[in-house]
Amino acid sequence: HVQLVESGGGPVQDGGSLRLSCAVSGYTDSSYCMGWFRQAPGKGREGVATIYTSEGTTSYADSVKGRFTASQDNARNTLSLQMNSLKPEDTAMYYCAAGYPASTIMSVIQTLGVIRSSDFDFWGQGTQVTVS
Repeated sequence: HVQLVESGGGPVQDGGSLRLSCAVSGYTDSSYCMGWFRQAPGKGREGVATIYTSEGTTSYADSVKGRFTASQDNARNTLSLQMNSLKPEDTAMYYCAAGYPASTIMSVIQTLGVIRSSDFDFWGQGTQVTVS
């Protein structure tokens, strides 16, 4: 059973930066894909970034491309999401997630251009990011 715990959220000014972390415990292997999602009040859950842990390959939603960077620290079993040039529309609850198999998730991203929350099985409790 995979457990995920996010941290690092908080208030930040328009144009500022924030770094989110996700502590991963439980069994994961190279067949998993890790993802970052966000959900603003009254809106659906949006896939922000994914990282294919076995290769370090990343993908991003168009809305954050060039501003957000996902990374992994295998030694510490943590994921990070560096968020720069934040905008008020980035305000949301941010979630870390794990999905299996990574090959299917990556295929969906490549063919449909979307990170689907339905492809992810394990979720953290979320951390709030507020940009003003």
